[in-house]
Amino acid sequence: LRNSLIVSLVASFIVIGLGILGAYALARYEFTGKAQVMLAFLATQMIPGLIALAPLYLLLSKVNLLNTLIALIFCYVGGMVPFATIMLRGFLQRIPPELDEAALIDGCNRFTALFRVVFPVALTGIAATFIFALVQCWNELFLAMVLIDSDGNKTFPVGMRSFVGAYYIEWGGLAASVMIGIIPTVIMF
Repeated sequence: LRNSLIVSLVASFIVIGLGILGAYALARYEFTGKAQVMLAFLATQMIPGLIALAPLYLLLSKVNLLNTLIALIFCYVGGMVPFATIMLRGFLQRIPPELDEAALIDGCNRFTALFRVVFPVALTGIAATFIFALVQCWNELFLAMVLIDSDGNKTFPVGMRSFVGAYYIEWGGLAASVMIGIIPTVIMF
């Protein structure tokens, strides 16, 4: 539970931080290649992450990050930032740019205008994106099974998987762990 909580919270906060900056740039600025960036973000959502598993495994083994929670955090952030950016861009596009302009006239720079004016207005969208990222990171099983080997670094979904054996399923333990695993998701919602 501790490992899952650490990985999920850290990855979700990083995803929101990077996603809000990318979404603000895509929602407020016109630049060459903007359509291609959006297309690339959408394409990453259409391609299954399992395709990149072998190169990802080799890369993490070369930099000695296999079997660490940092590897999971990097992978989850890399997979969630495009989605969070697209989702947050939709929220930020609905906020009138005149709010930014008024903050700039009052002496704010772009960064301050984002965090003092736009951020509070978009808080519901940011919260929704954060919850989605947290739930995705909390429930992710496959990467955690492949990248984490030691019992001390396993996440909760991997631990739940241990109740299912080749020839048996320990239904009591599995049901209890499912109920425990639902608690953080329900609290977030």
